[in-house]
Amino acid sequence: MKSLQNKNILLGVTGGIAAYKSAEIVRSLKKMNADVRVVMTKSSHEFVTPLTLQALSANPISSDLLDINAEAAMSHIELARWADALLIAPCTAETISRLASGRGDDLLTTITLAFDGPIAIAPAMNQAMWRDSRTQDNVSKLVANNTLICGPGTGEQACGDVGIGRMLEPEEVLNIFSSLFKSGKLISKKVVVTAGPTQEPIDPVRYLTNRSSGKMGYALANAALEAGAEVVLISGPTDLNAPEHLHFVSVRTAKEMHEAVQHHLNSTDIFIGSAAVSDYKPSKEYKNKIKKDKGKKSISFELEENIDILKGVSSQTKRPFVVGFAAETQDVIKNAREKLGSKNLDLIIANDVSKTDIGFDSEENEVTLITPRDDYFISKNSKKAISKKIIDFISEVI
Repeated sequence: MKSLQNKNILLGVTGGIAAYKSAEIVRSLKKMNADVRVVMTKSSHEFVTPLTLQALSANPISSDLLDINAEAAMSHIELARWADALLIAPCTAETISRLASGRGDDLLTTITLAFDGPIAIAPAMNQAMWRDSRTQDNVSKLVANNTLICGPGTGEQACGDVGIGRMLEPEEVLNIFSSLFKSGKLISKKVVVTAGPTQEPIDPVRYLTNRSSGKMGYALANAALEAGAEVVLISGPTDLNAPEHLHFVSVRTAKEMHEAVQHHLNSTDIFIGSAAVSDYKPSKEYKNKIKKDKGKKSISFELEENIDILKGVSSQTKRPFVVGFAAETQDVIKNAREKLGSKNLDLIIANDVSKTDIGFDSEENEVTLITPRDDYFISKNSKKAISKKIIDFISEVI
């Protein structure tokens, strides 16, 4: 079973006798260090209590399409943006029919329409209902729409029948479901990602820095891992925890980041420079704290240009595929395209950091991917979701 560590999993529970297995699925996901939120249909309450699933998931249960506690009362949008993947287990014949026809008349089905990530279902029904041609047609529609079908299994059913239709056991469901998180698109590739800000010291207690949180770079590193790559994450100071199963390098200054990049460039296939590296640093670092001079109303420092890490990578004789970022506040596309050319990049990712709801410190972003030939806009979404789309794009063009 592939790792689900740090994944945001949305579990949909529908009204079938197999709903008792949902509790074990939640418990198993938590053991794998996934964050789990549960959406229950009204009928599922008859088979398993919301309190049970809330206690196991350590998150509130959602059932209502309009939730006054959600952002703008739109819980379907909030949950769709939060999730990395959606699993519906058990998934009844009725729910399969509603999904196949594009219904959106309750919270769960509406989330499936708003969610653009991977969806999996674990069918659970009587063997005759599973064999019915209409059910099979509906399942075929879901498969054609890239829904992952986990099961069903065969054996004795609650009604006494024997045959195919019963929900797989939780471990079997999760073994299939976890395959969603290893695309394999970057297997055998080495990816180096820089993330976060740099800090350029003025004196022992002060430094120049910027507002970068590092969230985008960390999400890109995680997405590259999921795509099967060997990943090196070189990060300036952040409050984030590094994903497991990668080589993590902690740095502080632009000079340290440059040295780490050069050290790890050997055999690198893809370099993603998402770090907000300080363009300038103080020409002099004071050994002692600069004390306030009561006779002076102002103080000045001379700054000198830092080394250009991104341009240094792109100028290598044997260079990787080089990706840069352009955080702009005006003329975003124009400035980003100029940077693409001046730094000889293969791809630049532009975002408007003047917008307060995306970019720095936010969990969300919207970006434009710019190559020497085309532009590709990715609309507002979580940084996790956007990072996956960026990695998918890179895997298609390298």
